[in-house]
Amino acid sequence: MSKFSIRKSLFTWDKGVVLFLVISILIGSFGSQYFATASNLSFVIQSIAEIAIIATAMAFLIISGEIDLSVASMMALTSASIGYAFQAGVPFEASILIGLLVGLLAGIFNGVLVTVFGLPSLAVTIATLALYRGLCWVLLENKPVNQLPTDWVALGNENIPNTFLPWATIPLVLLAGVAWFVLHTTKLGRWVFVIGTNPVAAKFSGIPVNRVKLGLFAYSGLMSAVAGVIYTLRFASASPDGGAGYELSVIAAVLFGGVAIAGGVGTMWGVLAAVISLGVIRSALQLVGFSANALLVVSGGLLLISVILPRVTEFVRSQRSRASIQSNNKEKVNT
Repeated sequence: MSKFSIRKSLFTWDKGVVLFLVISILIGSFGSQYFATASNLSFVIQSIAEIAIIATAMAFLIISGEIDLSVASMMALTSASIGYAFQAGVPFEASILIGLLVGLLAGIFNGVLVTVFGLPSLAVTIATLALYRGLCWVLLENKPVNQLPTDWVALGNENIPNTFLPWATIPLVLLAGVAWFVLHTTKLGRWVFVIGTNPVAAKFSGIPVNRVKLGLFAYSGLMSAVAGVIYTLRFASASPDGGAGYELSVIAAVLFGGVAIAGGVGTMWGVLAAVISLGVIRSALQLVGFSANALLVVSGGLLLISVILPRVTEFVRSQRSRASIQSNNKEKVNT
């Protein structure tokens, strides 16, 4: 094995994202004395919980060669459904179940349009992004539901007793752990990579491509719904405009985490490291006086970096590899 191939195997993009996260934490700690406090760390975890949960599902979809731009709208539709049902007299626990079911059905609807009717996921989810957001306004009519049960709201805003970790940490860790296990250790995970690399070859290999993709869209809807529940509890409100722009943060985190937009490449730990990096950067910017809207600039910048830099890196690697091969060939000719 050449020195070039050894360096390539030792350092990958997702490892670079982990390094970027460490550097971001160090910069944040030096930039403000309040950054490394328990209250701020709790805030960081709370602020990324919904994005991280949705990103675990988005990673599966993009690796498989698809995308879902309607995730923020499905999250908002879940929240609106919870508020609508609770306002209509349904017990809050049952309202949460209704919201989860709505998110799941919304994801299945996306999947059916893509897998059964053969429509491109980009076009489908742009359309359902607007459709689901419109349904939020139909349900609540610009009248947020704020009178939610205090015990449930406490779960969205308080920490686990005797820790600095918010309650949202529990579903986040469990769902991220399951996503990592499935993607990297199971047959389904291997299928997702194969489908993203070459869907035609995957189909001829006996992999049920359409069923897998339908399941991934359903999974995306369900994770968006879980995020919608957490979002509703955290803000103690169900409103039709909730989570606007979250899809940008999710996609930026997934791509910056090393998932290739063309499919077939990615790791769950890279995605999670990228999500945490977004939260760390947002917190650091706010502590030094930047507006919360600066996160949109950061998300857009990371999105560009995640698309451009891997291409540049791959081009440099290919040039080096070609130069190494030519050098070896010349040595063989001379000998």
